[in-house]
Amino acid sequence: MAKTRIALEITEESVRAVEVSTGRTPAVVAAAEVPLPPGAARDSEVLDPDAVAVAVKQLWSRGGFRARRVVLAIASRRILVREHVAPAMKPEHLRQALPFQVQDLLPVPVAQAVLDFYPTLEHDGKIHGLLVAAVAETVETLIRTLAKARLKVDVVDLAPFGLARAAQKLAPTDCVAMVHLGDHTSCVVIVDAGVPRFVRIIPATLPTAVVRGRTDAARAGAGDPSVPAPVRELALAGGMSGAADGAPSLDTPSVPTLRARASARAGSLDPVVTEMVARVKDTITFYDERPGAIRPVSGVFVSGAGFAASGMDAALGEAVRVPMLAVTAGELLPGPGAPSEGDLPLDLVPALGVLLREVPAWSRA
Repeated sequence: MAKTRIALEITEESVRAVEVSTGRTPAVVAAAEVPLPPGAARDSEVLDPDAVAVAVKQLWSRGGFRARRVVLAIASRRILVREHVAPAMKPEHLRQALPFQVQDLLPVPVAQAVLDFYPTLEHDGKIHGLLVAAVAETVETLIRTLAKARLKVDVVDLAPFGLARAAQKLAPTDCVAMVHLGDHTSCVVIVDAGVPRFVRIIPATLPTAVVRGRTDAARAGAGDPSVPAPVRELALAGGMSGAADGAPSLDTPSVPTLRARASARAGSLDPVVTEMVARVKDTITFYDERPGAIRPVSGVFVSGAGFAASGMDAALGEAVRVPMLAVTAGELLPGPGAPSEGDLPLDLVPALGVLLREVPAWSRA
């Protein structure tokens, strides 16, 4: 049996991975991130397989990862996650019936989709749960790309389910919202006593350090595609030298500092931040007020580089009106390899969460 497990995530801006020991006391033993060139990928979608494969090879070299079998965490606007109710039946029968039950709900023909169903409640002869559907070609391209980098994907798992497992560890008996604010894709997962009840994936580009770095490079008129790479490296490391006051920079070495600076500028919010705060608030309110809600959300955990965007901390805390706490990879699962610099501690939470295998995933032979 392998002594460690690795989770990997491909986003528009970078590839990142985390390795966890599997002993009696699991710990993070390695973590790293490598930027992607513009146009190589979108979140959980490969556009240039060769460029992504090269970045993944660099990632393995930089992080010193030991294994080549990975769990792939995915989340994007092209993945459907919605509540679904089916007649109560044996799991194997439900798997066979699911394509026929949901074919009218999918944005693509059922033959072109990868389907999963996570049951949350059985009541009055019906099974309630979450339907997950992804475009099969997109998933297969991800797997083939990683094969170019000599990696084998054992499991393709939904990143929001990783957030649910994180909630199970952080607040095992409570009803909480896990909010992950990514560069281009954010997620809100309502988790009650460790069970994911509701998932919303929100496509929106937030003014994170890496996004601002790429934007600044474009505005500077860098015609050579290789020019933005060092800029993105600086952003991934924690910011850009010479960034505006209140923005992450090379002398902001820790997540707490990013939080403090983000809060300090709450009075001058970017409209995108304001819109994201409203979406998160509306999602929690929708869950709390819908018929049949078991109990309202009593707390919020936040991760992702978007948390460090100017004013996000204060604005979101005021909007949700319940206790809110930021969570990093090192706080979720400490270890000698847990990152502490830049946005990576915030960004790694979903990938780390998928290694806490409490929620079923898409298994692959």
